[in-house]
Amino acid sequence: MLSQHAPVLLVAAPLIAAPLIVLVRRSELAWLLATVAALVSVVFSIDLIHQTSGGQIISYAMGSWEPPLGIEYRVDSANAFVAFIVAAMALIVMPYCRVSIAAEVRREEHYLFYSLMMLCIAGLIGIVLTGDAFNLFVFLEISSLSTYVLIAMGRDRRAVVSAYQYLLMGTIGASLYVIGIGMLYLETGTLNLADMATRLHMADTRALLAGLAFITVGVSLKIALFPLHLWLPNAYAYSPSAVSAFLAATATKVSIYVLMRFFFSIFGATVVFDSRATGAILLALSLAAMFIPAVVAIYQANVKRLLAYSSVSQIGYITLGIALDSVAGTTAALVHLFNHALTKGGLFLVLGGAVLRCGGASLDRLAGLGRTMPVTAFAFVIGGLSLIGIPGTAGFISKWALVLAVMEQGMWWLAAAIVASSLIAVIYVWRFVEIAYFRDPPEDAPKPGEAPLSMMVPALFMIGACIWFGLDSGWSMDLALRAAEALMEGRR
Repeated sequence: MLSQHAPVLLVAAPLIAAPLIVLVRRSELAWLLATVAALVSVVFSIDLIHQTSGGQIISYAMGSWEPPLGIEYRVDSANAFVAFIVAAMALIVMPYCRVSIAAEVRREEHYLFYSLMMLCIAGLIGIVLTGDAFNLFVFLEISSLSTYVLIAMGRDRRAVVSAYQYLLMGTIGASLYVIGIGMLYLETGTLNLADMATRLHMADTRALLAGLAFITVGVSLKIALFPLHLWLPNAYAYSPSAVSAFLAATATKVSIYVLMRFFFSIFGATVVFDSRATGAILLALSLAAMFIPAVVAIYQANVKRLLAYSSVSQIGYITLGIALDSVAGTTAALVHLFNHALTKGGLFLVLGGAVLRCGGASLDRLAGLGRTMPVTAFAFVIGGLSLIGIPGTAGFISKWALVLAVMEQGMWWLAAAIVASSLIAVIYVWRFVEIAYFRDPPEDAPKPGEAPLSMMVPALFMIGACIWFGLDSGWSMDLALRAAEALMEGRR
């Protein structure tokens, strides 16, 4: 019985938990409610994956208004896959928060932190599941507004400035998106995404392309696609560790899904790519993202900022897969979306434990980490190998899939670029190895020991998953392929 309401319950669980947490106020109960809500979301996300496994599309009408007049939640293999990533990451982060947030957020704000996390999760899942263009904007604002405050909760004063920078950039992105949607509504007379896709061929092409341009730039700001990434490094560097991990694994991934949905399912790849410069522009920006931020990462003295610039670089691989305009390319993009969520989420969780004990994320503070926190240092190296794309890790699977996709189109030079950009990652990962294993710990370094178990278990689980999905990629590749086929069905 509950299964048929899974689309709405997946969003409702964290959305209902948010005000309940404010009412109870106590941090222990707030954490418990947040964890239960995250668990419920994971259960329903798995149920949606199962329901859509055969290519089925679930249409869930809100209220008594049937689509396209009313708001619809529309679920297929693609958004069920992304919703699972968000829900699973939320559940993994919750045990981690108990100690991490106690150290990084003022006690009187703990219940607010968990409430805002629930709003952020509800917003991100709502973006993924909704079938209404304006409802997508509403959920985008819910997730964004809660994210701004979550970032500002960091004890470092620069966190407030970072949140403000993100607010400015995020507001511009959301404004551009809603302008684009307004133009599409004027031309098609509908906000239902499925209905809009059927009406586009009857509308004025120039107005539609202008609307698509607004949407693309607005969503690209949220993605942090180079060179629209300026908000991301500071947002990741100065926010609480749990927030950095959650955002790195989910926020940009959801925005990438939105871009893919508009490109393939709504407009159709023929309108977007054929006879347009869209593919060439996206390809050029992807190549720039793969190289330039990776080089910048090499020179960072703060490991959180290093990982942030690495994220901008990794986003380039995902958008490169989109630019290929093929099922193979989209599959590679989606599997890298999943694998990068595992890798970067795990790295930020591992780093958070080191920051807690060492008192900072600078390379100087982490010197000698291989002696003071050997398990943490080793886990970070494994995550770094996945970033590079070493065989046996999840990162290798998605980069290999991307190489096969570009070779399928005869672009050998692009395959060489993927390999060359991956080698840059060797340099910034080696910087950590050099500091952790070949430098003496600072005089005030903590005594040898690891982070608390509630932080280590989620972090090691994520790093272990990088190895698991590197050795057995059947499940993730199958889901990514089904999701790609669901998206590319809209190719006209």
